[in-house]
Amino acid sequence: MLDEINKIKTEIEARLSEINNADGVEKFRLEFLVKKGSIQTLFDRLKDVPKEEKPLIGKELNILRNFAEENYNLFKEKFEQSRETVSGIDLTLPGRKEFTGSLHPVIQTMREMNDIFIKMGFSIAEGPDIEDEYHNFDALNFPPDHPARDMQDTFFIESPQKLLLRTHTSPVQIRVMKGMKPPIRCIMPGRVYRNEAINARSLAEFHQIEGLYVDKHVTFAELKGTLIQFAKKMYGENSKFRFRPSFFPFTEPSAELDITCFLCGGEGCRVCKHSGWLEIAGCGMVHPNVLKECGIDPEVYSGYAFGFGIERVTMLRTGIDDIRLLYENDVRVLEQF
Repeated sequence: MLDEINKIKTEIEARLSEINNADGVEKFRLEFLVKKGSIQTLFDRLKDVPKEEKPLIGKELNILRNFAEENYNLFKEKFEQSRETVSGIDLTLPGRKEFTGSLHPVIQTMREMNDIFIKMGFSIAEGPDIEDEYHNFDALNFPPDHPARDMQDTFFIESPQKLLLRTHTSPVQIRVMKGMKPPIRCIMPGRVYRNEAINARSLAEFHQIEGLYVDKHVTFAELKGTLIQFAKKMYGENSKFRFRPSFFPFTEPSAELDITCFLCGGEGCRVCKHSGWLEIAGCGMVHPNVLKECGIDPEVYSGYAFGFGIERVTMLRTGIDDIRLLYENDVRVLEQF
């Protein structure tokens, strides 16, 4: 009987060395500590042991059972603590997909446009979103009765300083020309605001990037070359362009730059209103009155200015035909870019 007790103890020690999880602890209990387990089987045979040997055999059996139970309790407590560290987590659930963020498509477009102009020698200038009438209109040669001053186009702020939300980034041009001496070559990206109805092609809040170059002997030919070079980098070398006469109070002469619609290849579609052309920029030579207002002699210096709507460029490049999709925060749209 003592040999069998020693054999069971050896088996217990071997099983204990193999336990590495809660299932192993349960298997150990079922093998040695239940009513039909190995240890209880030896206790059941104690009645057949000679009377004079029962005290010794009983003592050894109790030692064996206590040894098994103590080690069982130690392992049980160990793995119960491990389970508590992940309480509230269902480990059987499938893993969750992790989504990576990205820059908004408008910001991506703005940065790409900035990079192209920086490589062409332009620096970046910024100004406040809240402007006064002088910088937003007066210094830019807007007549007092110009429609853009009307409440239907401009968000005015009730204040004695006649403040407003800037309707374009051109006020930054005024601040730059008043603070620097020519030559000046910079771009002005930023957010602008207009009191317009929201539809598929316009918002009350959007982004622009304007450019300014002032120096001696600046010509309209340089303006055309700059914009065509930019457009080729932005839209592809095979793009076709045209300049149309236009009017802006702060430039003379003024023009608008059109590009062949690359959504339809110039064949005509809903986006280009079946004309085959898309307007991408307004431009012109800086008006002499604007130069004078900024303290620059128009007899010595000349300059050109241009402006792009960044949302318009983004829509053209991505094929989005409703500007509202850019700002509805629909992940299904934004994650494509």
